[in-house]
Amino acid sequence: MLGPSFQQRASERLAGTDALLEHHFPGDPGTRQPVHTVYLPADAFTVGTAAQWGTRADESLAGLGAAALAERVAPPGADVALVELVARAVERKLAEEPIEDIRLDFEDGFGDRGDQEEDEWAVRSARTVADAVREDTAPPFIGIRFKCLEAPTRDRGLRTLDLFLTTLVREGGLRSAGHSEDGLPRGLVLTLPKVSAVEQVLVMVEACERLEEALGLPAGRLRFEVQMETAPMILGPDGTCPIPAMLHRSHGRVEALHYGTYDYSDSLQIAAAYQSMEHPAADHGKAVMQVAVAGTGVRLSDGSTNILPVGDERQKLDAWGLHARLVRRSLERGYYQGWDLHPHQLPTRFLATYFFYREGFAPAALRLRNYVHRLESEFMDEPATARALARFVHRGVQCGAISAEELEETVGIGPQALFALAHPKAALAAASTTEGIFT
Repeated sequence: MLGPSFQQRASERLAGTDALLEHHFPGDPGTRQPVHTVYLPADAFTVGTAAQWGTRADESLAGLGAAALAERVAPPGADVALVELVARAVERKLAEEPIEDIRLDFEDGFGDRGDQEEDEWAVRSARTVADAVREDTAPPFIGIRFKCLEAPTRDRGLRTLDLFLTTLVREGGLRSAGHSEDGLPRGLVLTLPKVSAVEQVLVMVEACERLEEALGLPAGRLRFEVQMETAPMILGPDGTCPIPAMLHRSHGRVEALHYGTYDYSDSLQIAAAYQSMEHPAADHGKAVMQVAVAGTGVRLSDGSTNILPVGDERQKLDAWGLHARLVRRSLERGYYQGWDLHPHQLPTRFLATYFFYREGFAPAALRLRNYVHRLESEFMDEPATARALARFVHRGVQCGAISAEELEETVGIGPQALFALAHPKAALAAASTTEGIFT
């Protein structure tokens, strides 16, 4: 009864809405998201840092062993086979890729040392990052956190960003080494801390545009993550949440929001003894962030715990237990990344993460197999459920908890088919390019 004329009118009327949804809500890109970010003072980073952290993490287990710690932090009901499998996988991880993402810190971890010293370290850090990338010792994701754009540190933060990127592009040698066409690490990450207003993000966007033009970089190459550390980014002065406006006005430059446990807690005047990733105020802030980024493709990261496993055996076991529980808690709530502050936190980061994916793999794989191959099942899974199952398994494959061989054996599909099922929009876009989609 409506007829072609009404359909045409509907299409014309909704053309703007269609464009808005396509532009602002493209969905998750399906590329690898690191399970954690390690940060350390910029002057502490060397080409051997990742391997050294792996060694220190392994040494922290001396006298206990990965299997015994795995048994202690395993989820209830985990059988011996699962515990042993996860322990072996984590031992390999600590030996082969102990750090997935690292941030050289010029903010709180570096402090105010005067302009001359920070200038020197900004240049030196860029050269060291380039050396690590060329020597294949750098983590897959690497970058800097510079000082925030509030008035007292604005000029210093922008200067450090400029020096670091300019040195990387012009002196890093990554083009000549064949690592990248633009002179930057493929996994470059820039972190803008203590954001309290949308205008600060827009200034960062403009800085990226100017640096791209000056350094001959492709438009849009420089993207950054925003650390959510202040109350005004959850509830702005006008009584609304500014996150959506920030994202939609940044022209796709913002790629992640990272929750800052201690600065955000302090901004709410929570007593130091009660500042935690699981405080109700933290859960509220992160829930707002989660809704604000839904469908945008912007990733989320939870924060950190500063209770480190560095004391006697009892203290280490307690701290490991806390860390493992917090990592698992974040994963269950849909925050697939967090921050680690010390090498001794790496064992429980990977143990908790691998248990999360291994424990859920068998039932997810069975349901995916039934869905993909149209087999009779007690579940009548719809496409949305199949996507959720596929995304879960895909993340498990990307972080190393599940192998491609296991995927093929249990589900009957390979990584590329899994990617297409988990991220159909991104798969369609990737199909038109020759670049790999699992890098």
